[in-house]
Amino acid sequence: MSTLNLTLLTDLYELTMMQGYFKSGKEQTVIFDAFYRDNPCGNGYAIAAGLEQIIDYIKDLHFSPEDIAYLRSLHIFDEDFLEYLSEFRFTGDIYAIPEGSVIFPREPIIKVIAPIMQAQLVETAILNIMNHQSLIATKAARVVHAAQGDGVMEFGLRRAQGPDAGTYGARAAMIGGCIGTSNVLAGQLFDVPVKGTHAHSWVMSFPDEYTAFKTYADLYPEAALLLVDTYDTLKSGVPNAIRVFTEMREAGIELKNYGIRLDSGDLAYLSKKARKMLDDAGFPDAIISASSDLDEHLISSLKIQHAAITSWGVGTNLITSKDCPAFGGVYKLSAVQAEDGSFIPRIKISENTDKITNPGNKTIFRIYDNDSGIIIADLIALVGEHFDVNQDMTIFDPIETWKKTRLVGGTYRMKELLVKVFDQGKCVYTSPGVMEIRDYCQQELNTLWDETKRLVNPHDVYVDLSDKLFALKRDLLSESRK
Repeated sequence: MSTLNLTLLTDLYELTMMQGYFKSGKEQTVIFDAFYRDNPCGNGYAIAAGLEQIIDYIKDLHFSPEDIAYLRSLHIFDEDFLEYLSEFRFTGDIYAIPEGSVIFPREPIIKVIAPIMQAQLVETAILNIMNHQSLIATKAARVVHAAQGDGVMEFGLRRAQGPDAGTYGARAAMIGGCIGTSNVLAGQLFDVPVKGTHAHSWVMSFPDEYTAFKTYADLYPEAALLLVDTYDTLKSGVPNAIRVFTEMREAGIELKNYGIRLDSGDLAYLSKKARKMLDDAGFPDAIISASSDLDEHLISSLKIQHAAITSWGVGTNLITSKDCPAFGGVYKLSAVQAEDGSFIPRIKISENTDKITNPGNKTIFRIYDNDSGIIIADLIALVGEHFDVNQDMTIFDPIETWKKTRLVGGTYRMKELLVKVFDQGKCVYTSPGVMEIRDYCQQELNTLWDETKRLVNPHDVYVDLSDKLFALKRDLLSESRK
């Protein structure tokens, strides 16, 4: 996967449009915005992820001789266009919100400023990478929030939709807050912790459960997490685990990172019974880990039931985002450069107000409350606009305009979110490591109200337009009616 040329990871119509631009002499620079319209999973926010892989894709963007030969075999591309593709390189600018950032609907996560053929080609791959990793990172953040400080491990590789989804999904899950992954390749590629226990087959391969546990504990005395539900959790599994732990302690082995894992049955009931058995045997610090088709809703329910679980292994429902399998990001043209270098705004109009795009060359400012550090709102503005935080400001919902908030000068601060990633085709941004992005993501989540992080019916963070952008959008809509 790491050496695969992804240039042809695109929809055919990107290439047919490119040939159309080429034949008609269209070379003007344009601006495309990648954004999404609705938070996934009914959430109050999303997490930006996938930028490092987008950077790698752009850096390696080229058509190999094999690519050109394949396109020629389709008999829909002319030789002069194929010759152009053989020398193709990306020469534009890209801006992006850094990975791990909290993001909201309708604001540009990635902005591409490039000659139209280049900007058109990269659409599909950018969306593919951004949509997948942002979705899984957001799902992971929900699961981690439900766990209320307990460690969450990503265990979903075998249920992921292929090797790429399993590996890059594990990366995104780590960004969203997981403490480790079972995916060893992800551990190698992204330098993240790998974790795991053993399977039921391990227990079944031995003459009896005790021997299986004893052998495993002898092999891994500092990670003796034993799967206790192969036969009978409370009558066999937990007693045999306690027997092994007792023998380890009597042998002078320091017990750490040890405990049991539950993978079936009534997890609330079994965990509470197992906790009492472990405590009574003198092992109050033994971990009780759970798996078994977990998601944020089941974890939240188990927490309400006071389940004695302190570690969670989440697989299928996390790595596939099973209840919300698509992120829904889109890529829309917002401006075309004129001969004088200025950008002429473009707008897409729809009967659905949510699908009407925001025109022009834009940036995003995040507004924070000075006292609490909590996000008040995001403000999409035109590039070049300046705001004085010492002055009063009124912001309003761009659709339901009667919803207004007045900010008193000196009580808020603003931060521009988009950073430059490519400058005239050269990468000018260094991606942090995954664990560093994970830490940053946790800081970002701390800037949200608790009401925004709740799993059901969260409070929306407002994404407003500046006065100038709102007026521009209104004028373009008015002109379209003429």
